[in-house]
Amino acid sequence: MKQEMISYLSTIKGDIFNLSKYLYDNPEESFCEYKSYEYIVKLLKSKNFKVKENYLDIPTAFYAEYGSGHPKLCYICEYDAASKSGHITGHNLISAMSISSALCLTKVLNKFKSGTIILLGSPGEFISGSKITMAKQGTFTDIDAVLMAHPDIENAETGTSMALLPIKIKYLSKEFITYSKESEYSSSDDASIFTLNAISTLKNGFKRNCTIDGITINTVDSCHIQSKESEIKFYIRAPKMIEACEIEKKIKELVKVTADLMNIDYEICMSELPYDELIPNQALSRILAHNLKETGIIDTLKPRNTFAGLSLGTVSHLVPCIQPYISITEDSNIKFSSMDFAKATISDFAQDKILKVASALAMTGLDLLENEDLLKEIKAEFYETIKEHQDKPCIV
Repeated sequence: MKQEMISYLSTIKGDIFNLSKYLYDNPEESFCEYKSYEYIVKLLKSKNFKVKENYLDIPTAFYAEYGSGHPKLCYICEYDAASKSGHITGHNLISAMSISSALCLTKVLNKFKSGTIILLGSPGEFISGSKITMAKQGTFTDIDAVLMAHPDIENAETGTSMALLPIKIKYLSKEFITYSKESEYSSSDDASIFTLNAISTLKNGFKRNCTIDGITINTVDSCHIQSKESEIKFYIRAPKMIEACEIEKKIKELVKVTADLMNIDYEICMSELPYDELIPNQALSRILAHNLKETGIIDTLKPRNTFAGLSLGTVSHLVPCIQPYISITEDSNIKFSSMDFAKATISDFAQDKILKVASALAMTGLDLLENEDLLKEIKAEFYETIKEHQDKPCIV
């Protein structure tokens, strides 16, 4: 059956190349991926997928499925681009790899009593990642495994990512003229500056690899009028969400004390949805690594951990997931997330590589359809490792 899938892939490679090139030529910002969405949905419908459009009332999200029953194997499509820079992180190739993998599996699915192939259209990855919304709405509750691959400048197995907790603090005071002697004791700006200085000191006591970054502050509106509001935004970044929540608790205490001392009001909340740390499934990674070698990709590095927050991290707390990194360029001077990297996504080398990865992802899906014990092993590992990440405190 593997050879049958590979043979089929050779017949649709033109469609796959056209897809990745179309997305490259029509880069769209997060949650504005209307052309990309329509192109992909049309393609999937032509291949007999049942497509739920505007999924969860997200205009450029979709849920497409083929087949019925378990196991339910999900491949992720991402297709937004960086503002004004295009596909500098290769999301056009993520869609190409996932779709071609799923299409290959549909050609052998009738040989099994049951099984469902799912393609999930996940827009908005550069802003917040709709996968988090989908996770909270129960999309992954009944799915057995999630598979995807990410373009990069080197090959590496799935590693961990950082938990990301986006925080917004707003101080509220009376508006007054800056040179007036009748002003309040402290302004909202003073509270923000005091808070940032205190946080800078608190960082010295954080656990290893825990930090705060991405700080922005909106303060005075005019050189003469002191704004009644001052807003701080930042990210708490930690290896585990439970550690990020511990830091968040300290910051909430700091903000309350600051507001009490300065006699002003405050609000504190999340500015975006949080990202849980990614829990890689080693059993699933092992199976994919074997299949990558079968396709000729043998120089795969050890699992790579990333300092970034990934929306897939939240999903990995609900279902076994993998996201290996795949080199799509021969030029070692090309940097990831650069304009040169975007151009590399439509090179002959990249197009050949995504076909190999698509074959490996499809073969991994086939392994799970054929061998029930493999899926049991994957889930046993998942339930064991998830225990280490449970019982985290409430988030603001």
